[in-house]
Amino acid sequence: MTRKSYLFTSESVSEGHPDKVCDRISDEIVDLIYRNAAESGMSAWDVRVACETLTTTNRVVIAGEVRAPEGLMNGAGGVAPEAFVAAARAAIKDIGYEQDGFHWNTAQVEVLLHGQSADIAQGVDSAADTNAEGAGDQGIMFGYACRETPALMPAPIYYSHKILQDLAAARHAGQGEAGALGPDSKSQVTVRYADGKPVEIVSIVLSTQHLDDSWDSDKVRAVVEPHIRRSIGDMLIADDCAWHVNPTGKFVIGGPDGDAGLTGRKIIVDTYGGAAPHGGGAFSGKDTTKVDRSAAYASRYLAKNVVAANLAERCTIQLAYAIGVAQPLSVYVDLHGTGRVDEPVLERALREVMDLSPSGIRRALDLNKPIYARTAAYGHFGREPDADGGFSWEKVDLVEALKAAV
Repeated sequence: MTRKSYLFTSESVSEGHPDKVCDRISDEIVDLIYRNAAESGMSAWDVRVACETLTTTNRVVIAGEVRAPEGLMNGAGGVAPEAFVAAARAAIKDIGYEQDGFHWNTAQVEVLLHGQSADIAQGVDSAADTNAEGAGDQGIMFGYACRETPALMPAPIYYSHKILQDLAAARHAGQGEAGALGPDSKSQVTVRYADGKPVEIVSIVLSTQHLDDSWDSDKVRAVVEPHIRRSIGDMLIADDCAWHVNPTGKFVIGGPDGDAGLTGRKIIVDTYGGAAPHGGGAFSGKDTTKVDRSAAYASRYLAKNVVAANLAERCTIQLAYAIGVAQPLSVYVDLHGTGRVDEPVLERALREVMDLSPSGIRRALDLNKPIYARTAAYGHFGREPDADGGFSWEKVDLVEALKAAV
């Protein structure tokens, strides 16, 4: 039997967290290649990116495989590094790093990108089961939606993200003393559930870098607490809520100077904060032939539309793929006892309302464009769709089609 009363905790990390710096740089590379493809006349359908980034003290290493326009390649199987170095520096500058140990202008940036493997390309370019492109790898992807928040996201991760987004906006805008906060921060929110619904926040953890060496934990709390309360909005904060703000004390050395970063190490932060299963694949640095990314977006899109259509209060969807095969091997739905339709009926309906091959997903969600750097921090899900097609997987435009299909 599902528990009805419990505590659940999720965390988020800011754009300046070392791992998120890497995610941002990797996704800037994805956007760079899509942007240059559009400018050069290369078909966006032919773009391939699998980019990983490492950061440490004043050092950035970018590695992986790409299929990019000729202007970005060096003619010898590798890439011309200048544009990639510039993209990394611009990202670091935008995040706000101008520290002695990690500075956008002085960090050494090494680019080790090269052409995509021909063995992988042959399966992706022409699927074994159709004439369309195949999945870029095997794997399982999950999507989830619930009625806990306006964004149809679990409450703990939703509020963890909102806290850091609000603080980042205040820092970038130079709002009062919040302008003296640093780019690196982490949040964690514990929510008490009663009868299966979130009723109050019982614990708030925030660790944030600050540029003033004289600040202690009490001073940091005085600066950030108004922003935290505003970001949480109408959600009740318990009278005895436990606050832990910079519990270790001073936090001046931050970002990659304080801790090395890698692409893809914050996959739970990127998704549902542990409230739903995860297939294990990261998103950032990958074009959308990689089903780690595109099928995770599609499964969230479908789960959100199921809940928005009032077919269930909660919905988990799993998709499974094989490399070089276009259509998913399986589609699984769990409505957690809240469904108004049988799960097998819904599983069949999902295949009817959306082509779940990589090319079908890319076409339906219009993914062949430079919209990915903005996803690198504060979650890939629960965001507002952008006018230029960003976060298209957050739209709820399948509601009527789903109702008709079941």
